[in-house]
Amino acid sequence: MIEPAVLPDPPQDPALLRRLLRAKDRMDAVSHEDWPVKRLAEVSGVSEAHFARAFKQAFGIPPHRYLLTRRIEQATTLLRDTDLPIIEIAFATGWESLGTFGRIFRDITGQSPSALRREAQANAPLQQLDRVPACVLRAAQRPDLTTAVSEKRRQLAAGTNPSPTNTKER
Repeated sequence: MIEPAVLPDPPQDPALLRRLLRAKDRMDAVSHEDWPVKRLAEVSGVSEAHFARAFKQAFGIPPHRYLLTRRIEQATTLLRDTDLPIIEIAFATGWESLGTFGRIFRDITGQSPSALRREAQANAPLQQLDRVPACVLRAAQRPDLTTAVSEKRRQLAAGTNPSPTNTKER
């Protein structure tokens, strides 16, 4: 039997995509607030059903799951980088109960909030280089440049040996 061909979804209207991005940006800015589909649809200027379908088509996940993901990302950062109590982190990231926060956090990340915090604290000495700006790391890893390039060129052109401060064993 011949299977029917699956046609790709047609591309979305650029104006609709801008409205969807506006709603997504609002969710990102204040993800701790409640964002029912009705509110998101109002921000986007479309019906609730159309918003839900269009958001999933545009971003690959439903709006509620996107919001959960953002909240878990923020909670993970707070757990790793602060000493705030877990209950404060739960409320600060938009959860109404510690139990729901813990259950969903474990479902998404595979570990409890306290386990993630313990693991982050245990790995803290290893992660210290992650906090150093890349420009500082590059500067620290630069070769010793006690002699300017133009001086090195003059020494090579004159056939002289480089100064003893520049010699390195290779």
